[in-house]
Amino acid sequence: MAFEGRSFTTIASGLGLAIGGGLLVLAWQAGLWASTAGALLVVMWIVAASGWAAMHRPPAKDAIPAEPLDPLSVRLLLDQIPVPLVRVDAGDARAINRAARTLFATDERILPVPPALADPTARTLRHESRGLRIDAVEGRRGDRLLALIDVEAEERAAQDRAADEMIDILGHELLNGLSPIVSLADSAITAAAAGHPSLPEILATLARRIEGLEAFTRGYRDLARLPAPVRGPVSLPEFGDDLARLFAVRFGPEVTLTCAISDAATADVDRDQLTQAVWALLQNGAEAAGKDGSVTLSITHTPTALTILVGDSGAGVAPDARTRIFRPFHTSKPDGSGIGLTIARRIARAHGGDVTLDDDRTTRFKLTALPCCD
Repeated sequence: MAFEGRSFTTIASGLGLAIGGGLLVLAWQAGLWASTAGALLVVMWIVAASGWAAMHRPPAKDAIPAEPLDPLSVRLLLDQIPVPLVRVDAGDARAINRAARTLFATDERILPVPPALADPTARTLRHESRGLRIDAVEGRRGDRLLALIDVEAEERAAQDRAADEMIDILGHELLNGLSPIVSLADSAITAAAAGHPSLPEILATLARRIEGLEAFTRGYRDLARLPAPVRGPVSLPEFGDDLARLFAVRFGPEVTLTCAISDAATADVDRDQLTQAVWALLQNGAEAAGKDGSVTLSITHTPTALTILVGDSGAGVAPDARTRIFRPFHTSKPDGSGIGLTIARRIARAHGGDVTLDDDRTTRFKLTALPCCD
């Protein structure tokens, strides 16, 4: 039985290493650096856990004594793992790799032992202004192997990636907007010098392009400066009637709107922000439905959530576009700003909810808002 247990562990470790290695290669080839780092950590974690388990496994009675592992080799292997590893046994904590020794400024024993390391139920550790997540593996003799993951570093990396993406989008859009402006300005100078009658048309086009670039820049500012919601009681029937009137004025008889409100409930939300969010969904639906199309608005309220559904009779969102529609400034419309859905999602999340696209053949967005927590 002991042999079978060790065989199963060996097979599981080998399978884990094979899968982790495959994911590492695929992520590296695809340029997914965060996934590459994650896969590398998984591989190193399996190696470390397997080595630690091998060092602490009691010998089987009938098993042939195995050749002991070289402690120096194991130590060198563990020192290559960038994640701090700590062994805790009966309140005693020891750093077992270089990253842990550096973190706690010790050669081996950690004194005093942070309470979170001694607590088997603890999942986080705060040490020297660093936030760490505790991932634990229980040993057979009651000891534990802890991996301390720097969650703040992960958050900073995610924020840096988001900032890089936003900067890339902003730079791309600004360059796309400035290129025709420069070209039109050159044409206007040439036309003015020659007294060409096309000068007024060139200047009019130039003005429209400048207005479009200004609108894009204003949208970017609005997205970055969205304030925290100021909640107050809002009558849902009145809220729905206001949106219906706005819709009728904007789209007239070309697109019909059907509203369904469950009851005369009152929700505690930021009325202005929620109007902006739902209007973005309605406008998106009307543009997708087109002339003679239809849009539906459904509002339901329970003690646990406010749910707003907006659907349209359009062709739907292509499967390959579903992951991109909430990206800032992504749009398939010639005159679209690409921030409507992004702002709607940010407003919903500021209310404790979200905006999602239902997985259906027709397009239906679901906005949720949760009650305020005092």
